[in-house]
Amino acid sequence: MADGQRPRKRPATKKAPPRTNPATPRSGSADGQGGPASNGPGGADAAGQGERTEPAASARPNPIEGLLTLGGQAAKALLGEEADERLAEGLAFLRRRMTGEYDVDLFGFDKEFTEAVLLPLLRLLCRYWFRVEVRGVENIPAEGAALLVANHSGTIPVDSLMTQVAVHDEHPSHRHLRMLGADLVFRLPVVADVARKSGTTLACNEDTERLLGAGELVGVWPEGFKGVGKPFAERYKLQRFGRGGFVSAAIRAGAPIIPCSIVGAEEIYPLIGHAEPLARLLGLPYIPITPTFPWLGPLGLIPLPSKWIIQFGSPIPTDHLGVGSAEDPMLVFDLTDRVRETIQHTLYTLLTERGNPFR
Repeated sequence: MADGQRPRKRPATKKAPPRTNPATPRSGSADGQGGPASNGPGGADAAGQGERTEPAASARPNPIEGLLTLGGQAAKALLGEEADERLAEGLAFLRRRMTGEYDVDLFGFDKEFTEAVLLPLLRLLCRYWFRVEVRGVENIPAEGAALLVANHSGTIPVDSLMTQVAVHDEHPSHRHLRMLGADLVFRLPVVADVARKSGTTLACNEDTERLLGAGELVGVWPEGFKGVGKPFAERYKLQRFGRGGFVSAAIRAGAPIIPCSIVGAEEIYPLIGHAEPLARLLGLPYIPITPTFPWLGPLGLIPLPSKWIIQFGSPIPTDHLGVGSAEDPMLVFDLTDRVRETIQHTLYTLLTERGNPFR
């Protein structure tokens, strides 16, 4: 140091103020100490950005949860307050189908499938498309064997399906109608399986007697394809009722015969002709030609929304005749003709009452 000069004071070093959030580490240091990134240019900005917090994941909108919420609300709107219960029942039904935990009888009738799948679909047609009016359901016994005999029409046998729905839904005991079908039904893929599961059985005396002997309600349409495939010009004119085999079966079982008259089926597919060459080629009884089919393609298969009336007549008892009467051809013929005439006269009455079929 030179003489006469005062010693220079070393300038005091300013200390950086403490961080307001010591828990937030500086960039580049794992223990919260300052690192190179915080000491260089822009270090203050980096520190400020490090203090920002991202919103919690739960606070973000989840599109999947939103869709599930909307789906649940829609289900409750459509199904009512029992939406959760119905959904649980539907899942339980699917589980039983996949594991085979369901019952069928000797004829293949699957009661659960019929009530859970088939009848709900047919019910839409019955109630809202054909607006079926059911009369005389009290004439069907609450239990025990009975033979329901009906007229057959409509080009496609929809009338038997609507009768099945009417019996189940309108009868206090919700009985299942065990229908008798032609052998063609059981030769068609898919149709055969559904028919078996819904309770349809081959139309033969042996199966009819077995069903009646088991106390079932059996349905038969004696006109067969002659009734379903008749021209629209002959609508509601009954065809021959076969040889009366259904009457013999009812007599042997001592079951009452219930005449059933169906109005409305004749108008759903007005039959104006047959494609006979093609029918012979495919081995079918007929291929219909209607005002809409085949001209409109698949749209021609949509039935016209005619107004239906199904009336169950008074039972005709057979238990007083005795089993031996089933072998008497004159008695069987007379009883068959009586059933046919009862249905024919009822059809004329119902047609007069109904009026316009599309009102």
